[in-house]
Amino acid sequence: MTYAIQTDQLNYSHGGQLIVNNLSLQVPAGSIFGFLGPNGSGKTTTICLLLGLIPTQGPCIQMFGQQLNDQRLLILQKIGALIEAPVLYPHLSGGENMEIGRLARRVERERIGRVLEMVGLAEEARRRVKTYSLGMRQRLGIALALLGDPELLILDEPTNGLDPAGIREMRRLLAELSQVHGKTVFISSHLLDEMEKLVTHVGILNHGKMLFQGPVAQLHSDFAAGATLEEIFLNLTNEPI
Repeated sequence: MTYAIQTDQLNYSHGGQLIVNNLSLQVPAGSIFGFLGPNGSGKTTTICLLLGLIPTQGPCIQMFGQQLNDQRLLILQKIGALIEAPVLYPHLSGGENMEIGRLARRVERERIGRVLEMVGLAEEARRRVKTYSLGMRQRLGIALALLGDPELLILDEPTNGLDPAGIREMRRLLAELSQVHGKTVFISSHLLDEMEKLVTHVGILNHGKMLFQGPVAQLHSDFAAGATLEEIFLNLTNEPI
């Protein structure tokens, strides 16, 4: 099996506290991987380590079969990321925000229209971002992450603050990015009902340790046939979401 992300006994401590504990993560290429855990479980820290925002020692992270510490710039060119809320210029239009992103990534101008079409914002490109709903802003953030045509999309809590309609639209968009456009989607979230409707694989993290990872079907067969993802999650972590 080909993996977009692999970590080998990844550890990270801060202030004397172990935040990521011996984490061996395997994210299959082409999957929608739900990275789940209670608040404070180490999800965002792990994502920052994967993106090279926090330095690591030794060859403990591989992306696309290459060591992150050896090929960081080459690897990051294949990744699009959105960490919680996107950084946008509200006084500019959606298209103008995309143009700034395009110049930073040095991609062709035609890519803007294609990406806005993918996220359903082509008709809203001339509107100022300050008039966008929260869901539209999140989709614009994903559009910015897609500008470089990445193989891997890393999203940290992209549905935070969205209403039910916005969450449903985000789920549709992420499924299409995987199934139609061939992206690997790595998404952290605590909205377990939504994750169960979307993901193909899941990893459950608590106190920095991986409690389970694998296909969703395997999770159900290993722990409790007929139980929901939320029920299994609460049983594994023994903590409220």
